Amino acid sequence: MKILYAIQGTGNGHLSRAKEVIPALRSRVEVDILVSGTQADIELPFDVKYNYKGLSFIFGKKGGVDVYNTIATNSLKSVYSEIKKCPVHEYDLVVNDFEPISAWACKLRGVNCISLSHQSALLSDLVPQPGYRDFIGAMILKYYAPSIQNFGFHFKKYDSSIYLPIIRRAIRELEVSTEKHYTVYLPSYSDAKIIAVLSEIKGVTWEVFSKHCKRHYKKRNVVIKPIESKSFEKSIASSIGVVCGAGFETPAEALYLKKKLLVIPMKGQLEQHFNAASLEDIGVPVLKKLKKKNVSKIKKWVKKGNVVEVVYPDRTQLIVDAVLSKYIIATELSNKLMHEI
Repeated sequence: MKILYAIQGTGNGHLSRAKEVIPALRSRVEVDILVSGTQADIELPFDVKYNYKGLSFIFGKKGGVDVYNTIATNSLKSVYSEIKKCPVHEYDLVVNDFEPISAWACKLRGVNCISLSHQSALLSDLVPQPGYRDFIGAMILKYYAPSIQNFGFHFKKYDSSIYLPIIRRAIRELEVSTEKHYTVYLPSYSDAKIIAVLSEIKGVTWEVFSKHCKRHYKKRNVVIKPIESKSFEKSIASSIGVVCGAGFETPAEALYLKKKLLVIPMKGQLEQHFNAASLEDIGVPVLKKLKKKNVSKIKKWVKKGNVVEVVYPDRTQLIVDAVLSKYIIATELSNKLMHEI
């Protein structure tokens, strides 16, 4: 069986998870890799056969997506051209992690595409629903990368097709300690905004990993560092706690490392509001925005915040095997029925 594993390259979470999923897939089937999108800060340690520009969301500096640069960066003509040339017909199956080029190529050509992504979990009615409403965001979740079957990851197993987070081996093998700093990753906020708010909380050091700087510098009790995987991992593992957006991988890794956690969902990002609702469901505090008005809430979290206990066992191979077996069984049954007809 020959599979195309297609990965969304916007942000780091999809590529981080792929580092674990790819070896698990390759232990069972032949796999080629496709990546589309920009804005990721990590690279895969595997040969990528297809690289596409795809559809990317550009982070802004005010807590949300930079709409102007997102529109300017993306070209529907280019996207359509990439969809037309994507060779999905050469594969028995496409396993898709919220990647639109291969997903739409499959839909247009009748090729089997199954979703294995965090976003798939959010399509279940059983996951906690956010108070935030966004019609366009809901359409993006549903139609951005269409598939014939959905398997998802979430902070809790809310549904039979939802699995617990895949925690990277690099994170599982970290030496965990508690030093005197808090680790911060808020890529949709400017360094100036983060410094203005967090420097109001005295007596602690904030290690901020920024998409907007190229060199290490310090202002008052806030240290700003460029994003580098090893440095970021070491900082989280030795931190008191983590302040980050309401993405999926970073909060899951912080919880796994038993760090107290505070999340701030990106403005206008429905997925992050879904995540925030689920994190609140398990006891993680959520702030609507990073602003001076919320300094007292951050201070309270620093003084009294607790670690939320989770258990995320290493079951990547079991998950991949379950997904593949469900697909193979469904396909064999379909073929048998077609033959009988």
